[in-house]
Amino acid sequence: MVNVLQTNWSFCKKCGKHQPHKVTQYKKDKDSLYAQGKHHYDRKQSGYGGHIKTIFQKKTKTIKKIVLRLEYVEPNCRYKRMLAIKRRKHFELGGDKKTKGQMIQF
Repeated sequence: MVNVLQTNWSFCKKCGKHQPHKVTQYKKDKDSLYAQGKHHYDRKQSGYGGHIKTIFQKKTKTIKKIVLRLEYVEPNCRYKRMLAIKRRKHFELGGDKKTKGQMIQF
């Protein structure tokens, strides 16, 4: 399980020093209909004849890599960058910190 704070001190390339960054989880947007690959694929698919490319069916990975989006909070700079971390089943953003030897309270 990974627990990441909502603010993170990270290097800003524009300012050239470490600054506090706001952390959010990156989510992929909807694919563009006008991307070159999609455009070519749709052109080949049109008309009779079925599929022109094989459909991949053996998906093995059950979890995706987590990508964090770091944004510098300074209004003049607004520098953004992505930070990929490893594959994890449980990911938490801004959760409670665990302390060593703490008793479980009900």
